[in-house]
Amino acid sequence: MTRAIIADEFGPPEAYAIRQIELPPPGPGQIRVAVKAIGISYVDVLTAAGKYQVTPPLPFIPGSECAGVVEALGEGVSHLAVGDRVMGSGFGGIFTEAGNFRASSFNRVPEALTLEEAAVFPPSYTTAFHALVDRGRLQPGETLLVLGAAGATGIATIQVGKSLGARVIASASTEEKRALCLAAGADAAVNTRSDTWRDDVKAAAGGKPIAVVFDPVGGDMTDPAFRTLGYDGRYLVIGFTGGIGSLRTNLPLVKTASLIGVQLRAFGEAEPEKARANFAKVLELAGEGRLKPVIGKVYAFDDYREAMNAAFMGEGAGRVVMRV
Repeated sequence: MTRAIIADEFGPPEAYAIRQIELPPPGPGQIRVAVKAIGISYVDVLTAAGKYQVTPPLPFIPGSECAGVVEALGEGVSHLAVGDRVMGSGFGGIFTEAGNFRASSFNRVPEALTLEEAAVFPPSYTTAFHALVDRGRLQPGETLLVLGAAGATGIATIQVGKSLGARVIASASTEEKRALCLAAGADAAVNTRSDTWRDDVKAAAGGKPIAVVFDPVGGDMTDPAFRTLGYDGRYLVIGFTGGIGSLRTNLPLVKTASLIGVQLRAFGEAEPEKARANFAKVLELAGEGRLKPVIGKVYAFDDYREAMNAAFMGEGAGRVVMRV
């Protein structure tokens, strides 16, 4: 038996409760992990509410990223050993004190990362790398504009963008968040709520057009952010924490720019070998100390409702983590 955060119907954090669940031995291709740290994102809470674009089966245990220690191996698992510090991801089933997970979704934690940092590493950094390299074709010397830059994928994108040789402009809503972005490596930070936002971005870019926009926000930001692009600009749609935006279809034509969707889950299913190669590269960069998540606030496992609400509201700077 182990404790898990679970609900029989989708709903807000208050709809979820901690219950004892059975934990059988890991099956073929699985590992049992003693979970030590759990990352919580906006999408985790949205999925728990049944409002994400993919609806999981019920009863549902939320969560998509964690880190811990391997307790047991299922048949056929050879790349990990009992006692290894590991980090991994999944679509649900993570908010638990111990669990059986697909071994192929977990990797050893680089020595440069703590378990709490590792818990929020895989989805954010692999999303950022896939977005910028595969979808955005970001080149050294180009200028990258990151919206929602202090969020889960925002900090990751700043660091990945810098590792690729880009000039990075971060857009964030508070002074605390902008300071966090600069500390994470951004070359400049602008106030998302500024009445002169487009002029601020232009000044930060030295008067030059933006090559790539990374947008996990959507909403009212879509139109003005797309207008910052220059010739062959690439606008990467990651999510919609600010609502689903709208864009006049004449803008891509006038700008000779592209609107590009980014979905890590679909990429992993369509191109699994390339996805594994991407993650290997991301792990290499983390091992060199070039990629390092920023932890905002750490909550106890029993305080999951407060933690989920904090992640959903996104008011603080840095990632929300639950310590088990």
